[in-house]
Amino acid sequence: MQALSPILMMVLMFGVFYFILIRPQVKRQRETQEMLKKLDKGDTIITRGGIIGKITGSNGDVLVVELQEKVRVRIPRAYVEGRWDEGKQASTAPANAKAA
Repeated sequence: MQALSPILMMVLMFGVFYFILIRPQVKRQRETQEMLKKLDKGDTIITRGGIIGKITGSNGDVLVVELQEKVRVRIPRAYVEGRWDEGKQASTAPANAKAA
């Protein structure tokens, strides 16, 4: 029984790490990849650098994003943080401002 105790403890620790750290991270990564695949022309996005723009075209892994009228930039699809929902963001912004 004494020889199995350290092995059992290591297996238990790996199980805890798997369910607390590894599994949620893999799930988030899968959801992010699905979101990036579904991006299409007309979607409003925010980049990792905080730039908000509308997708006007795509060429594989490169998106053409319009920042302002007649101002377009090309960014890699992997640099997109997520979709930008103006109504949703506007409703949460005042709550964060009041808390600060």
